[in-house]
Amino acid sequence: MCLLLSGDITDKSFCKKIVNETLKRFGKIDILVNNAGVQYQQDELTSISDEQFDWTMKVNVYGMFYLTKEVLPHLKSGASIINLTSVTTFYGEPQLIDYVTTKGAIVGFTRSLARNLALKKIRVNAIAPGFFWTPLQPACWTEDKIPSLGSDAAMARGAMPYELAPTFVFLASDDSSYMTGQVIHNNGGQIMG
Repeated sequence: MCLLLSGDITDKSFCKKIVNETLKRFGKIDILVNNAGVQYQQDELTSISDEQFDWTMKVNVYGMFYLTKEVLPHLKSGASIINLTSVTTFYGEPQLIDYVTTKGAIVGFTRSLARNLALKKIRVNAIAPGFFWTPLQPACWTEDKIPSLGSDAAMARGAMPYELAPTFVFLASDDSSYMTGQVIHNNGGQIMG
């Protein structure tokens, strides 16, 4: 069974609606995945408008904060929160300065919230994917950059979303019951160490 809700996660009232509708349909929430994000390629910091910076922060950070805050009172022992950061946080993509800033914030949020919720037995982890072929890529990158995306990974290719899915399953399951505050790097060897 699937529940589709269309809206804007930068709006606190919509985040509340997501939680309420989910509880109404399923009766409980065991797993929260914070995966919404936007990115816009800009060659220089001075090219990032105030509006772009504000929107990137709101979608990538505020949305995660609002949704997590709304769902938290309903999570019980054994629940799992999974946040999406990015490999770019760890090498500093020069054309995604505002995006990388938000993804770094997600790492800090993940680690702090994990320590805050550990004794309640609610796990909080993050995934830092490398380049995956999703609709976000062609929407962000210029046409000349797309063919080389993922080529700097040790595996010299981008990946398909199905190659990332098992990481979510692991973090959502009891197989990761002793893991919290961690960032899993699924990036084809782009970052090692």
